[in-house]
Amino acid sequence: MDNVWNTLAGYLTGVLSGFGVGGGTLLLLWLTLAQDFPQQRAGAVNLIYFLCCALPALYGHVKNGLLHWQAVLWCAAAGVPACAAASFLAAGMDTGLLHRIFGGFILLIGLREVFAPAKPHSPGPGQESSSSGS
Repeated sequence: MDNVWNTLAGYLTGVLSGFGVGGGTLLLLWLTLAQDFPQQRAGAVNLIYFLCCALPALYGHVKNGLLHWQAVLWCAAAGVPACAAASFLAAGMDTGLLHRIFGGFILLIGLREVFAPAKPHSPGPGQESSSSGS
């Protein structure tokens, strides 16, 4: 029965990942809370999962003109070395501390989503504004 639930969790988080809503974060929660994976192992599974889901999602976002390449370059330039350093750091960290850091991060993001005022939608690069008044 675990395979059915794991498949369903993979499917649902894949759909969310395609929308760019953080399906990987939900997969981490599934793996650690429902499947009792240690945080480091859940993170490793999530990375492979992300690689598999990112390519088809990226294709759709590129096709729809939703990428801002300058932001991609700046984020990647900062993110790649930070990710490498953090992966070495996490490998040696106490699992309990890693759980608390991850939980605190998720809590802060959740609070921001609930209490921050909604931002007006702005069209992406190459898209027309729907409020042009025409």
